[in-house]
Amino acid sequence: MPLTPLVYWAQRHEEIYLRVELTDAQNIDVHVHEKVLQFRAQGHGAKGQNEYEFSLEFLLPIKSEVTHKSTQRQVNITVKKEQRGWWERLTQQERKPVFLVPDFDRWLDESDAEMEIQEKEEKRNRRRASRHKEEGFVSLKTGFLFVYNLVQFLGFSWIFVNMTVRLFIFGKDSLYDTFHTISDVMFFCQILAAVEVLNTAFGVVRTGVIPTVIQVVGRNFILFIIFGSLEEMHNQPVVFFVFYLWSAIEIFRYPFYMLGCFNTEWKTLTWLRYTIWIPLYPLGVIAEAVAVVQSIPIFDKTKLFSIPLPKAIGTSISFSRILYIYLVLMFLGLCINFRHLYKQRKRRFRTKKRKAN
Repeated sequence: MPLTPLVYWAQRHEEIYLRVELTDAQNIDVHVHEKVLQFRAQGHGAKGQNEYEFSLEFLLPIKSEVTHKSTQRQVNITVKKEQRGWWERLTQQERKPVFLVPDFDRWLDESDAEMEIQEKEEKRNRRRASRHKEEGFVSLKTGFLFVYNLVQFLGFSWIFVNMTVRLFIFGKDSLYDTFHTISDVMFFCQILAAVEVLNTAFGVVRTGVIPTVIQVVGRNFILFIIFGSLEEMHNQPVVFFVFYLWSAIEIFRYPFYMLGCFNTEWKTLTWLRYTIWIPLYPLGVIAEAVAVVQSIPIFDKTKLFSIPLPKAIGTSISFSRILYIYLVLMFLGLCINFRHLYKQRKRRFRTKKRKAN
């Protein structure tokens, strides 16, 4: 004959919890018909290993979906009420069955259950508010990056278009007055480029800090020290080639980042961003190296930025010696950045290929 197990119960406004004291339960059968729940299983209960069953007619209607989970010590059953509310008792009959006892581990009275609901609602509201703050931060960051990349794109686009138009109109003559016509905008763009170092350092943008520092510091060294401090360099044609190569790279890089702010992609622009640097970046470094070499005799002659020494040692150390060291570091930086950019390109197009497959 089937035996009746010990059943513990507790309720909330929307659910009923039943805990059936049955060890190593097997062949569990739980189903609901109208307001009646029927349970049958085999396991080790109060009267040893046997088949156990019970049925409960609830006070009010319940939903037909019943979930149960068996552990080594018990069977946990969750029943959902048809309508949200607090029941004065569990069963239809006023006198509860002898096998049914309150589950004091989960027992709450109506007021405590209401407080539990309020706490859950407060937690949800806090999570929602936190999510809104994060979304607000993301929106602020996205807006900041978009505006920054837009300003840089407009600046370098003006430089590139201006230099191209002047080259077609004035021919070779435009090479000699590039600094006087373009330098102000180039100064602005390269000073603003320091923001990229801060973005990578503080994690606003996920990219390598060292390659970014090498590019920004290297360009500003050429712009401010080699070109800006030597008036003799202002009319050199090398200024045109340096500025033109820099701007040719950036007019593809910054619009790519602008679209990336909104998770948008233009395949042609993506290919150009990850490919155009292959010829232009080394050419830019070569043009920068030519500018450094041309400036060395001028620094020797003017003694500008020379480092004074005590009379017992000598007169001074010419800045040109530092420039020789800088030339070596420049090509070392080229290797580091070229390797970094090649890895980026390989990773980008490998991912694309995998998605296509």
